[in-house]
Parts: sequence; structure tokens; C-alpha cells
Amino acid sequence: MKKVLTLVALMALGACTGQQTHNTAEPVNISSLGRSNITDVRPADAMPIYPKKGASIERSFIHQPPLIPHKADYSITIKKNGCMTCHSSAKAQRMKATEIHSSHILADDKLNNKYFNCTQCHVPQAENKQKLVENDFSNQ
Repeated sequence: MKKVLTLVALMALGACTGQQTHNTAEPVNISSLGRSNITDVRPADAMPIYPKKGASIERSFIHQPPLIPHKADYSITIKKNGCMTCHSSAKAQRMKATEIHSSHILADDKLNNKYFNCTQCHVPQAENKQKLVENDFSNQ
């Protein structure tokens, strides 16, 4: 059996080495997907303005997740959630932050892993000088 397998392997190897490659390749035309050259200079985007401490924006519809009234660039992984450094039930009052909702907490006072990614539902609220996306939403 060992001799048969060795013979089959050698035949397969011999079949692969007999292929020839073409030495000349056809030229490839590459063009940029961008609309401007890299050397073009444009003004920087306007910086977003976050609300003053204690201010918030009204919710547009019932059960809308609350908006985050500050920059939200904290590390969020399933093992470590940067939001919990201020918003956990143990620290929220001391940090003067909104406590995480009880629906996101398990009985042992730990974060329910279904809700570990806060920024999936909660987004920072900021006044942006330029539109990021087109939006025609109306709560009427």
C-alpha cells in the first residue's frame, strides 16, 4: 500500500512540473478610483461640537436609544468595555454619568454580553457643520 501511495504522489508531482509559463505578460492599465490627485489640498472638515455637560438632545421616537453627549472613541471589546469605567452602576453617581439601563445588566451586576457593544445602538450627539449622510427622517 505504501508503494502505491508513493507512486501516486510521484505521478501527481510529475504532472504538475510539466506546465510551462508564458514569459511575456500583457500590460495592465491602472487608473485611480479617486477623483482628485493626492497633491490637491482642501480645507479640513469642521470639528464636531458636543453639547455642554448636562445637556442632551430629545429623542426623536419612542424607545430610541439615548445619544452619547460626548466623543465615543473608547475601546470596546467583549472582555473590556471602556464605557463601563463611568457608566457602571458602581461608578455612575460618582462620575456624574448616566447609569447603564437595568435591561443591560445581569443579576450578578455584570454587563450582559448581548449588550457589550454600546456604539451599536448609542451614537455620539454632536452638531456637525457638514452633512455626513443625506437624511430626510421626520418623526411626524
